[in-house]
Amino acid sequence: MARRIDVTGTGGVRLAAWEFGDPPKTDPAAQDAPGAEDGHGGRAGTDGSPGVLLLHGLMGRASHWAPTARWLSGRYRAVALDQRGHGRSDKPPQGAFTRDAYVDDAEAALEQLGLAPAVLIGHAMGALTAWQLAARRPDLVRGLIICDMRASALGAASQREWAQWFAAWPLPFATLADVRKWFGEDDPWVERPNPSRGEFYAEVMAESPDGWRPVFDPEQMLRSRETWVYDAHWEELAQVRCPTLVVRGLDGELGRAEAQEMVRVLPRGQYAEVADAGHLVHYDQPEAWRAAIEPFLDSLGDA
Repeated sequence: MARRIDVTGTGGVRLAAWEFGDPPKTDPAAQDAPGAEDGHGGRAGTDGSPGVLLLHGLMGRASHWAPTARWLSGRYRAVALDQRGHGRSDKPPQGAFTRDAYVDDAEAALEQLGLAPAVLIGHAMGALTAWQLAARRPDLVRGLIICDMRASALGAASQREWAQWFAAWPLPFATLADVRKWFGEDDPWVERPNPSRGEFYAEVMAESPDGWRPVFDPEQMLRSRETWVYDAHWEELAQVRCPTLVVRGLDGELGRAEAQEMVRVLPRGQYAEVADAGHLVHYDQPEAWRAAIEPFLDSLGDA
């Protein structure tokens, strides 16, 4: 099951947070809190378990973390956040899609959900948000997992390529099968058939009167992206004081040399690699992903 909890992000943006495991035991002190009965608002339902906040990447959504969150729920209070512009969270046309806005939202989620000090697990853009928050608010973060996100600047060419890629999408898709086929086989960015990539993108589509379209606005995704692609983020990485695991897929976007340099720069960095995985490490190889992060989580303990 999935239990939704509303969070108020910076600028009043409504964010949807999700617990995918068994419902936590009800905190008697929260029974009378607003939204306690329907799972909306505040800290309703917290049972004192150590917290984990999962942050998806650009174009992702909280449900991409569902298998990981369910696995974690036996030990943690694991919550996945639909970040602004994504999933069921607000997509304000004139809203801020800056790095500060994303980091502020994650900070608000930790505080409003009562998760801190938490383990942050982020994929791609979500990983950058996680380490920027860990650098800014070390009191809120006791451990960090960075999944396939580069610290180096990607540059203007990368932003142009993404704009051209969005323009190439054959929208609307007639069926979800067409979505799976295009993103898993026909997309020029696909080097070889990748069914899990097709499934990943099928999960971010919604049916409209003329067919299937993404639940996000591609222009907002480009606005989100332009706030990090021109900058390197090594300095913020060096400011992260908590234990940190850098995970890369063997065929992902984060190269081995850069990943190992990130580990060197991190004051308490560790490294893990998942074979037969691309950029969508946790989605491509869920069992190997869990095996890669479990020893790190064990080392943190449950305190």
